[in-house]
Amino acid sequence: MAPIIYKLDPGPENLKEILARVFTLRGWGRRSARLHLERAWAEAVPMNHREQTRVLCLKRGVMEVEVNDAVLMQELSSFHRRKLLEKLKKSLPNEHVKDLKFRAGTW
Repeated sequence: MAPIIYKLDPGPENLKEILARVFTLRGWGRRSARLHLERAWAEAVPMNHREQTRVLCLKRGVMEVEVNDAVLMQELSSFHRRKLLEKLKKSLPNEHVKDLKFRAGTW
């Protein structure tokens, strides 16, 4: 049977790999992704509607947005959906946003 050889000093580690592990352990990657979604939404939605909406999540290409006004929810869903999707697709090219889902909420 061949002896097992352990390498004690693997040499310098790539900084990219170290930072990736730190980001994963601290959960910074998820927070960063969340901020990225929120910024894209803030740029896409009309300024007068930003305070009444907030991004919940992005699952399987569907961005879920909470709206605290039923009339505004209907307006966004019926009249602004297509334009919002176009803007989001430009802002988030790697996320493949396919649709928007609006939910009623209060905060």
